Amino acid sequence: RHHPGRRGHVGPEYVTARAARSLAVACCVFALSAASLAAEQNVPAALPEAPPLPESLRVQLGEALAQRPAGWQARTRHLRPDGSPLYTNRLALEASPYLRQHAHNPVDWYSWGDEAFAAAQRLDRPLFVSIGYSTCHWCHVMEEESFDDVETAKLMNAHFVSVKVDREVRPDVDAIYMRAVHTLGQQGGWPLNVWLTPEGKPFFGGTYFPPEDGRGRPGFRRLLESLNQVWMNERGRIRTQADALTVALTSALAVDPVTSTRIPSATLLRSALATYQSAFDPEHGGLRGRVKFPATFPVRLLLRVNRRTGDPQAQQMAIFTLEQMARGGIRDQLGGGFHRYSTDPSWRVPHFEKMLYDNALLTIVYLEGYQATGRQEFADVARDILGYVAREMTAPEGGFYSATDADSLTSEGEIEEGWFFTWTPAELAAALGPKRAPAVAAWYGVTTEGNFDRRNILHLERSAEDIARRLGIAPDQLRRIVSGATPTLLAVRDKRPHPLRDDKILTSWNGLMISAFARGGMVLDDADDIHRASRAADFVLAKLRVDGRLLRSYKDGRGRLDGYLDDYAFMIQALLDLYEATGNVQRLGDAIGLQKVLDEGFADAEGGGYFATSGRHETLLAREKPDYDGAEPSGNSVALMNLLRLGEMTTDDGYRVKADRLLRAFGGTLKRQPLSLSEMLIALDFRVGVPKEILIVTPSSRAEAEPFLARLRKAFVPNRILAVAVQGADLDAQVKRMPLLEGKVAAKGKATAYVCERGVCRLPTTDPETFAKELASVAPRPD
Repeated sequence: RHHPGRRGHVGPEYVTARAARSLAVACCVFALSAASLAAEQNVPAALPEAPPLPESLRVQLGEALAQRPAGWQARTRHLRPDGSPLYTNRLALEASPYLRQHAHNPVDWYSWGDEAFAAAQRLDRPLFVSIGYSTCHWCHVMEEESFDDVETAKLMNAHFVSVKVDREVRPDVDAIYMRAVHTLGQQGGWPLNVWLTPEGKPFFGGTYFPPEDGRGRPGFRRLLESLNQVWMNERGRIRTQADALTVALTSALAVDPVTSTRIPSATLLRSALATYQSAFDPEHGGLRGRVKFPATFPVRLLLRVNRRTGDPQAQQMAIFTLEQMARGGIRDQLGGGFHRYSTDPSWRVPHFEKMLYDNALLTIVYLEGYQATGRQEFADVARDILGYVAREMTAPEGGFYSATDADSLTSEGEIEEGWFFTWTPAELAAALGPKRAPAVAAWYGVTTEGNFDRRNILHLERSAEDIARRLGIAPDQLRRIVSGATPTLLAVRDKRPHPLRDDKILTSWNGLMISAFARGGMVLDDADDIHRASRAADFVLAKLRVDGRLLRSYKDGRGRLDGYLDDYAFMIQALLDLYEATGNVQRLGDAIGLQKVLDEGFADAEGGGYFATSGRHETLLAREKPDYDGAEPSGNSVALMNLLRLGEMTTDDGYRVKADRLLRAFGGTLKRQPLSLSEMLIALDFRVGVPKEILIVTPSSRAEAEPFLARLRKAFVPNRILAVAVQGADLDAQVKRMPLLEGKVAAKGKATAYVCERGVCRLPTTDPETFAKELASVAPRPD
């Protein structure tokens, strides 16, 4: 976790003292003209033991270096006396921040593509494929220890064709080779390192390898030498193993064909609840385990079970988990947002990277927790997350950035994980003075001994009443002190070197965050949040949609790569949420259009459900059909809910038919491992229940619906659709997309609410209190 001496990240704030001294020496020793210095800086040195780069490529690399901004510092230990990088490889031409991080390794890196496979065939060498992402802590460690080491690079360059893959940009490649490592009986993770035949068939793999034997793992250099010897001397055995692994891999990535004409029933929901109860951690919340990931999908399912059945244990488990996560160090107590995961069972010591998708999903679960319980602190958590994203993760054009790193520079210029977020008592005292610092230290559990490398991860260990009693002050006074100290501490923290931010914009993750802002704006009655969601949706549809099809990622002014299933599913969900939040029928139209593209290009016509890639995508070893809700929901889980919502909104039975085929396709997985598809169970709860169709018609403006929306905001009604229409042209336009609105009017010139189930409406009401009672009713559901 602590790596003294690691180099800094790209940017003027990371120029190390060593680099500065080197530059000073260079200025004294070399009397070069500006032109000759620029020329020297932009000519890459030969990569050790690698075939010479084509001259045209060398020119491109030189041009790329020349375009680097003033003050730029290469991410490598191999610098010329003038501070420029000694080595530059093909990755300098890539848009991915993760690939660019490796652009000045002495490794002859390729990006994933035909060029790498052609080189492997030409040179008769295996491919070494290393997969990771820009904010991955152990990816950084392996880069420094091995990929930026000349002796290791010589082995890689002499015997393998080395390929770097950004898993966030190429989830299809990551999914295939992650499953290959699992099939080999190993635990997955990143960095993911696999060796392939020149045809792309895996024969060996693992995750992090230390440079020398240790930590129960073989040393990377010895492994490279051994695999090269096996390739040279036992080629037949490798190919046999690769063929067998490929067959197993293809089978593992396939979903069982439909074998039943019945869709899964609500019995599965009871089974999932029993499974969760048996694995629940009664001391800390969430599932038992040494490492804790944010518990979003199970908590949402528990809240739904409680609403339907009144099961008090389901709600207690959900509430306790939300409380514990919010109080722990996994939450950034000062700046808002959550870190990636906790390395301990009590949610206290996080892995400090922050991912956009985690924070989008956590926003939703805390909003639902607030609606289900009325507890304001849950709303405050959601509000803090959205504030963090608006402040630190929003691009000028409106889209959302991907992540921030776990590592940052200390005051001594060393790289340490989490230093940016942690505090000492002395730092608190310097920032707040002797009157406020003791109370804030007690509130956040800050001690001289610390809880993380002699520093302190801020967390809430004791109640405000307990702390106030020990300090001899009133709880309200304590809260005022802490609240007043927060802006000061944030200002001090903001002066520290920030963790690296991955500023690529991914369509799928933007879809999740658009949903978070749209739903947050609705529940928290915040027009600014809805505006942010709308602006981000406009950005995605303008910059990442071409001829009706979505692209995967955006960087440096343009979109790249065809979209995947999750890009479509998450954006369709976002557009449906925006339609409900704004009443803008164009959002519903855009969602319908994207669903049509998804159905035509990704659907499994024989087995039901959707493949991860479209039929026009690059052919890989296997075509995955995602069947697991991991850190993100699977595209199929979200697609199922989209189909169900579209069916309710449009009354088009074709959507329901596709939803049922998808459910049957995944019925076996749901039965065997219900918690592996928790998000799909949430959609199943929608399908087997009786969703409410909430229609509000106003005489002249959407604002007139506010008395009804105020009740809806505070009500936990997860299985519902919503339409708000203004009588006249707006209502006529919405009726074309949502026939349920046909014949609905603003009775007696007043805003009127219609609550319907299966197309049968209760009596329309102009009374918000009557409307609230109708929302609270739960129809019986057959199991």
